[in-house]
Amino acid sequence: MLRFTSSPTGDLHIGDLRLALFNALISRQRNEPLIVRIEDTDTERNIEGKDKEILEILALFGIEYTDVIYQSSHLRYHRAMAIQLLHDKKAFNCFCTPAELDRKRELAKAKNLPFRYDDTCTHLRPEETIDNENPFTIRLKKPTEPITVNDLLNGESTFAPDDIDSFIIMGAEKYPTYNFAGAVDDMLADISLVIRGEEHVNDTPRQIAVRHALGYDKNVEYAHLPLILNDSGKKMHKSDNAFNVKWLLEEGFLPEAIGNYLILIGNKTPEEIFTIADAVAWFDLKSISKAPERFDLDKLRLINREHLKRMDEKELSRFVGFADADIGAIAKIYLEEAATLKELRAKIQAIFGPKNVPGEFAEAAETMRAAIKAAPFFETFDDFQAHIMQKSGLEGSDFVAPLRILLTGAEHGPELADLYAHLKNYIGEIIK
Repeated sequence: MLRFTSSPTGDLHIGDLRLALFNALISRQRNEPLIVRIEDTDTERNIEGKDKEILEILALFGIEYTDVIYQSSHLRYHRAMAIQLLHDKKAFNCFCTPAELDRKRELAKAKNLPFRYDDTCTHLRPEETIDNENPFTIRLKKPTEPITVNDLLNGESTFAPDDIDSFIIMGAEKYPTYNFAGAVDDMLADISLVIRGEEHVNDTPRQIAVRHALGYDKNVEYAHLPLILNDSGKKMHKSDNAFNVKWLLEEGFLPEAIGNYLILIGNKTPEEIFTIADAVAWFDLKSISKAPERFDLDKLRLINREHLKRMDEKELSRFVGFADADIGAIAKIYLEEAATLKELRAKIQAIFGPKNVPGEFAEAAETMRAAIKAAPFFETFDDFQAHIMQKSGLEGSDFVAPLRILLTGAEHGPELADLYAHLKNYIGEIIK
């Protein structure tokens, strides 16, 4: 069983989407189910509707899963297992206040030492616990032996007991912490492989410690992917537009192209342009680069253009507001200078929308407009052009510039003859 996790506290970002894609590919390769886990226990930060938005985006990318699990529905299991750990004396109640811990943390910082819990509450006598009315957290006792993590990408790492520490598994409000809830939920789902970002490297030994304490001895595989950096070589933040999958979709990047790019970067692939379905045959998690990769929006534009070129013309026309292969063919001609659906829509809208004619061409344009409206249908551009030139009496730049503006809404662009082959049936709508 594999899992993809996401929190409904903000928009889905490209790092998360990359994880979802990799999980989906390996799920299909191994013929193991994939579940989606919505980690919604941080109720104060949850945004209404974000869970559904996440699932809708996964559907756009063709990511199939067998179940959606809301972490909040497992609260009774989290609490039951915390109680079990207390009974087994593998966890303990901690009455240290946040202020006390902050003070100790500052002392450690002043000495240039990492903060470690000092076992103040580890060996409290029963009466000190029962009679204590102060709020308390529950901490897992730090392991007695080092924990080794074998990462499919980065190899073996060993964490000493002091690095793992006696960490909190249940907060004072009796809600599980990230590492405890995640470890328990992975146990409940019988997860075999966890793929996540390298920022979670230090979480892994803690989650292994939870499983060991609960007597769960299944060997779970791990792979921690390197970060995706922005174009400045820094960690991407929400302020980076390209960080946001929704923004990329709104800008007119195809899901197929975004998926292609996220599988391609830092990877060895047999070809540069491919579909997510194609990648199932050759994708290898172990071939992913260990180094961070910069998100290159220009490269994504090139990949998006190639996917648009491959699209069926009638299907493409629907994305720009029509249902006609001729309009799709026009859109493909404009791929010489456009790379996204948003840019293509602007080109098509300019053809069919009101024309903004510069003053220097205003008179010529009106003369030409009248000639075009009165003209019969012409199959070829050469015949159309010859007729309009004769009827309008215009020639040279006084003819070419107004004609281009009237037909396309722009002074520059693709060859008019190429466009006319697909525009000829729409002349009456274009010239109003």
